[in-house]
Amino acid sequence: MKIDWSALGSVFGASLVFTVGLVALFTLGINGLARREKAAAEGGSATLAVTGAYLCFAACAAAVSYGIFLIVSKS
Repeated sequence: MKIDWSALGSVFGASLVFTVGLVALFTLGINGLARREKAAAEGGSATLAVTGAYLCFAACAAAVSYGIFLIVSKS
């Protein structure tokens, strides 16, 4: 059995980059919702932060859905 180490390394690298990116995007969404809570406590509005948070969550959902689509379409 021969292992193609360069292919394995490239899959590992791509997985790592996309996982860290997805977690960072989700974290930005959580941060946007936290800003909404802080603005509500101070009597202000954080419309831009909430819109950004929802866009981050939508991008996360789209990325996960695309990943599931790729897995299902191969089988």
